[in-house]
Amino acid sequence: MGLLGILAGLALLVWLAFRGWSVLLLAPVAALIAAAFAGEPLLAHWTQTFMGSASGFVAQFFPLFLLGALFGKLMEDSGAVSAIASWMTAKLGVRRAVLAVVLAGAAVTYGGVSLFVAIFVLTPMAMALFQAAGVPRRLMPAAIALGTSTFTMSALPGTPAIQNAIPMPFFGTTPFAAPGLGIIASAIMLGFGLWWLNRAEARARAAGEGFGDVTPAPVDAAADSPLVRERATVAHEFDPAETHRSAHAPGEPSILVAALPLFVVVMVNLVMSFFVLPRFDAAFLAEPRWGGTSLAAVAGVWSVAVALAAAILVILACSARRLPSVRATMDAGANAAVLPIFAVASLVGFGAVVAAMPAFELVRAWVLGIGGGPLVSLAVATNVLAALTGSASGGLTIALDALGPTYMQIAAEQGIDPGLLHRVAVIGAGTLDSLPHNGAVVTLLAVCGTTHKQSYIDIVMACIVGALVALAVVILLGTLVGSF
Repeated sequence: MGLLGILAGLALLVWLAFRGWSVLLLAPVAALIAAAFAGEPLLAHWTQTFMGSASGFVAQFFPLFLLGALFGKLMEDSGAVSAIASWMTAKLGVRRAVLAVVLAGAAVTYGGVSLFVAIFVLTPMAMALFQAAGVPRRLMPAAIALGTSTFTMSALPGTPAIQNAIPMPFFGTTPFAAPGLGIIASAIMLGFGLWWLNRAEARARAAGEGFGDVTPAPVDAAADSPLVRERATVAHEFDPAETHRSAHAPGEPSILVAALPLFVVVMVNLVMSFFVLPRFDAAFLAEPRWGGTSLAAVAGVWSVAVALAAAILVILACSARRLPSVRATMDAGANAAVLPIFAVASLVGFGAVVAAMPAFELVRAWVLGIGGGPLVSLAVATNVLAALTGSASGGLTIALDALGPTYMQIAAEQGIDPGLLHRVAVIGAGTLDSLPHNGAVVTLLAVCGTTHKQSYIDIVMACIVGALVALAVVILLGTLVGSF
């Protein structure tokens, strides 16, 4: 009965979330269903297990959600994201429309700009570029997704994406875990995705297919859609409803001013990870007043938080006078972090209740018994949970909450570098999370004005198949030669 309850709760969560119900309601109800089937105390699991785990996630990662959303909103309102996209378009030209869109998305998201901010800013640029180049509109979502939500989210060393931050407290790693393998994975994802999109473009031209429907992209309508909002806030760290809550600066800054904050994020993250924190005396963290933790458990989060905070100060120093209302932009950015973190925390709470069920031992035994070794089983666990929840961050946290200590024990016994576990877990979570019900996919299609029927197969090939190939290569190289 216990296993049936887990499956029933999960089925309810997935089905109603797909229909647009709020995860804030669904997650505790689904958790209580699992507990009821197992004959476990319901109120205790709600207030102690569910809320304890959810509040722990908020306490640990809210600084990153807050600073990430605030940074993204400042980059949007200052015109920096638009300036970078315009510069990339001018340099690559209409003949390389697909490449321009992909690289513009990659540049801003690797520099710390939220996926959803990038989507809302890049879509009008992509539409104008694709229309001028005669590239089918149906390829826009895949091109934007390839640049914003694949290698810069899960593979490229140092990415400040929340998905790359989540494994750090579990494995004691930094944002630059397994850098060599991350670079190889990034090259595979980018290369495979561009190959597919260029192939699709060539076939469309041969068939005489042009841009298609020239109706303007419904960016504003998508941002205000309740369904898009519910799904989007589970998938990433920015609430789309805050996109239009503040005014943009008139005009665009120079490319140097626009790109400077992205450079600051990368460099400060690097300096904090390899030079500052390793020399920092953090013995005091072992005291009860600091939660009895260690520097290894918090260093990764601290590195990214300081990097984002430094970049925010740079934007304010360079562009505050150009913003119509600094307060309105700051308020919108801060508010944009609230619903996403509570939505993901609710998924984490559901996972904690499921993991506390006696029947979960059967699931644990099945996962750990998957052939191919711990890297394969870890990849399967993060893939499946990200697919079911429609959230890379939610699925990843659930998997590591339940199985992270076990994998660390296996790593110590078998001499596996925790950095390798980190990179496999993040890339694994970033593959099947792009199924049709994923919030980023739903948002992207709505903003671009296309449908699943028109565009989803290209998203699958550019974002899922390429990522799976990269994941397989990382696991193979990690098994043969270890982490590097």
